[in-house]
Amino acid sequence: MSGRPRARIAEGLLEGRRRGEHAVFRGIPYARPPVGPLRFMAPAPVEGWAGTRQAVEYGPVVPQAGPTAEDSRGDDWLTLNVSTPALGAAGLPVLVWIHGGAYIAGASSDPMYDPAALTGAGLVVVSINYRVAAEGFALVDGAPANRGLLDQIAALEWVRRNIAAFGGDPDQVTVAGQSAGAGSIAALFTVERARGLFRRAIAHSVPGTLCTRALAQEVAAELADRVGVAPDAEALSGVDPSRLAGELTALGAGLSGHPRHRERWGRLARVGVAVCPVLDGALLTETPWEALAGGRTAGIDLLAGHTRDEFRLFSVMMGRRGSYTEDDARTALDLFAPTPDGAAAYRAAYPRATPEELLEVVYSDALFRMPSLHLAQANQAAGGTSYLFEMSLAATASGGILGACHSLDVPLAFGTLDSPAGRQLFGDRPTPEVTAASRELRQAWVRFATTCDPGWPAHRPVRDLTRVLDIESTTGPYPEAASRQIWEGHAPTPFDLVSTA
Repeated sequence: MSGRPRARIAEGLLEGRRRGEHAVFRGIPYARPPVGPLRFMAPAPVEGWAGTRQAVEYGPVVPQAGPTAEDSRGDDWLTLNVSTPALGAAGLPVLVWIHGGAYIAGASSDPMYDPAALTGAGLVVVSINYRVAAEGFALVDGAPANRGLLDQIAALEWVRRNIAAFGGDPDQVTVAGQSAGAGSIAALFTVERARGLFRRAIAHSVPGTLCTRALAQEVAAELADRVGVAPDAEALSGVDPSRLAGELTALGAGLSGHPRHRERWGRLARVGVAVCPVLDGALLTETPWEALAGGRTAGIDLLAGHTRDEFRLFSVMMGRRGSYTEDDARTALDLFAPTPDGAAAYRAAYPRATPEELLEVVYSDALFRMPSLHLAQANQAAGGTSYLFEMSLAATASGGILGACHSLDVPLAFGTLDSPAGRQLFGDRPTPEVTAASRELRQAWVRFATTCDPGWPAHRPVRDLTRVLDIESTTGPYPEAASRQIWEGHAPTPFDLVSTA
């Protein structure tokens, strides 16, 4: 005996490692590697093994696109990790983390997602890798759409089948995600096969990015043309994944500056990310906001929220902070404010805003804040219980330029202020106020996953109570009242072709 923790699951025996009092298992396959004939296909059931499988290293990173993409090595992309406080226990609440990354990047191995603090609070934490970028979300002829979502469902089915071996309760699973992870969870609301696999959901900064089949087909055709093949599974399977990811990066980087793309692909081009979940008519037939509001899917227990200054991160990353003009603000209003009167309503609601301030409000609302609010409202209308928050605590590093930006809430929730991302946001020595906000949000997650009570009242149509997390947190009316009024009756709509000309 090695003294290392072991767990027997349906597929075979695993050996992990100790991390203090916790047992940690990494790189566990939940589906077969999606390469060769399985590339661009739905995830195939994982094969069992004889003997003991070592589960001590993270699985390979999925091929990625974008400026922050990690290098991919190996092809066993569909793996997950489990951290448990008590391997021999039973009935512990389970939290399954679905990472963000604009549907084109991200990995469960990011130090920002270290589960130690959440495991220490009593949760069995599962984090997953799923196909992103072209591998997961390009619309490929002869292959199922939304393969990244299919991967997530396969991972949740693995949890249902195996989590009791780690002390977890398969009937007390909470899915949690931020940005693309939260958008994935919202999409899974509409998939009957997935809904029975989780009891509660935590969704931070839900993006409103889905696209129509027609738009996705044009994007895939252009991507395939860049690598000189047809946009079908057989042809694209012959293209090295790293090359395809690189071409997707280049396509995305040039979208907003390409006149034809701007005119033809509209909002998608302005966002600068070429692939996202597709309303394919099979897995996804409508947006989650439509499905919930129309009563075609039932509400559940939901903790949803966003940051105050969502778009600030992207302004700074693109080097545009301080340079936006009136023309930029006008374009943002024309493309992203709800029609027909949204542009005028924004100018009336924010009469003293500079062009840059107006642009940031519009992008923050359209891309994250209003999709998050509308998901909470629609879930409540569909019979669920929704709890809402806004993160208003500003980043303290870099002179505070990032404000309460997108992704700032993630190291706070995980308690990973000492991770590279945490230090970039809060410095090497977080203030006591930052530490307290981190503790409050982490405790809200644990309480919600355990009891469905994050520590503040539910958000209801008449009493629209929202927890505003800050140096001194408060509970009161939804803080972005002007934006909420502008968007009332305007749920997010999928990105589509601007014209057929």
